[in-house]
Amino acid sequence: MSAVSENIVREYFEQHEFLVRQHRKYIAQTKGEDDDIDFFVLNPLAAKRESERPFVLASEDLKYIERAIVVVKGWHTETFSSARLASTPEIFRFVGTKVFQQAAKVFGENGAPLKILVVPALPHEAQARDESIAVLRAKGVDAVIPFRTMLADLVAHTEVNRNYQKSDLLQTIRILKNYDFFKEPQMELFKTRRKKR
Repeated sequence: MSAVSENIVREYFEQHEFLVRQHRKYIAQTKGEDDDIDFFVLNPLAAKRESERPFVLASEDLKYIERAIVVVKGWHTETFSSARLASTPEIFRFVGTKVFQQAAKVFGENGAPLKILVVPALPHEAQARDESIAVLRAKGVDAVIPFRTMLADLVAHTEVNRNYQKSDLLQTIRILKNYDFFKEPQMELFKTRRKKR
């Protein structure tokens, strides 16, 4: 996982009041099976959810998550289709019983954490998307968060008039917003066309 992807995920969870612990800050010489876990996140202010949790999480869903193991797959040019998932079984190494049980010890005896996978994208077509979700669920993943969701949230909540000197990522977003590289979302339902001259 690249440092950029890691920073995006960390900032996103911290922005939503999670305590974030990185699994390891060093790269092991021999990649063990638990090296795939990137973060442990804990929400000390988690709310009770009355309805069923969606599989594809939006930012509004985070307030209902108490604890999770987060794995980041920052393959930003990939779509996690069912074919990609079938051809890349190492994606699911972190949900193995032994690996998950070892990681769950970090949280103590207060209940099993969710297994969240951060993905670049799921297929846009409904049937292909449903197939990918079915494969992910069958392999033991509890939820996914697309990078688009995270980035949109970070951009929306970064203020131009605030100095984020302790975060290179947020400071970069702030500067780009200041120079109008990010436009505010707007409704174009009643947009009038310009008359041609």
